[in-house]
Amino acid sequence: MQRLVAFFQPLAQGFGGAGLALVTFLDSSFLSLPEIADLAIVWLVIQNPARWWYYALASTAGSVAGCYVLYALARKGGEAFLRKRFHERHVDRGLAAFRRYGLLALVVPSLMPPPMPFKIFILLAGVADVSPGTFLAALTFGRGVRYGGEALLAYFYGQQATDFIREHLAQVSLWLAGAIALAGVIYVVWRRRRNPTA
Repeated sequence: MQRLVAFFQPLAQGFGGAGLALVTFLDSSFLSLPEIADLAIVWLVIQNPARWWYYALASTAGSVAGCYVLYALARKGGEAFLRKRFHERHVDRGLAAFRRYGLLALVVPSLMPPPMPFKIFILLAGVADVSPGTFLAALTFGRGVRYGGEALLAYFYGQQATDFIREHLAQVSLWLAGAIALAGVIYVVWRRRRNPTA
């Protein structure tokens, strides 16, 4: 992990927002770079506090683009791949959740930090035939809240934000994801009561 941080930190710092977008793209698609993007956002915002919004946008855009690559591949025949790698029951339950909750089934996992297995949800979204618009809206919201929140923490708290993210990112993400999931469930129940035939 330390070697990965040592390699990618100068990349993000040297290329600014573009480097950050590249790191989040790789993390969300073909590689797994746990916490590197989160820490890189904080480093960059500490150096350039006024650009916190730009780093949050760059991180979100890179991550959404990387996720879209996996999603597009899954739409073109990823179910067979998923069923080879994961237990039948888990795949079926995941697909049912996507068909039932759509947007919510993507937003909650997109907020979660490592070691939450996030890419499986991206692949499931493609296999479940979640519409591209819904997919992009959910991922942009979830990743925007996560990276925007980290950028704001760094803006207001500087170096202390690094320690906070290392020690409390998982707990804060769990609480936030839980709150959004609860709000989503309440909305789904309310909508069904208003329109039982939907």
